[in-house]
Amino acid sequence: MNIVVGYLPTPAGRAALRAAMDEAALRSAGLVVVQGHHTRRWGRHTGPEETETAVREDRAALDASGVPYELVPVADDADPADTILDVTDREHTQLLVIGTRRRTPVGKLIMAPTTQRLLLEAGCPVLCVKEGYESA
Repeated sequence: MNIVVGYLPTPAGRAALRAAMDEAALRSAGLVVVQGHHTRRWGRHTGPEETETAVREDRAALDASGVPYELVPVADDADPADTILDVTDREHTQLLVIGTRRRTPVGKLIMAPTTQRLLLEAGCPVLCVKEGYESA
């Protein structure tokens, strides 16, 4: 069984990746990194090339962790939540790890649609990691 992490090249995404590596090492599990990228509809645009560059920077940490991992890109026209949910089903996932931004008390009532879907629809436990998480 594997641990799946939803990864974006953001502070929250990198925090999720660090937490997922920690969990995979603790559980002697493999890691599946579902790598997304921002689109214009989310207010920022980072294409697949920029995402791959950011992931390459994090590969050193992945390689150093000793945890076996696989990278699964989110297709340009795909819904990230659909891709992550499909991967969690296919991989018989132990744990799904996602990143979240720090929010104000009012902002906590308004959750990002992808985060909300993953929390409600994932068939496995979900760990939400706030940006700023550092490995122990």
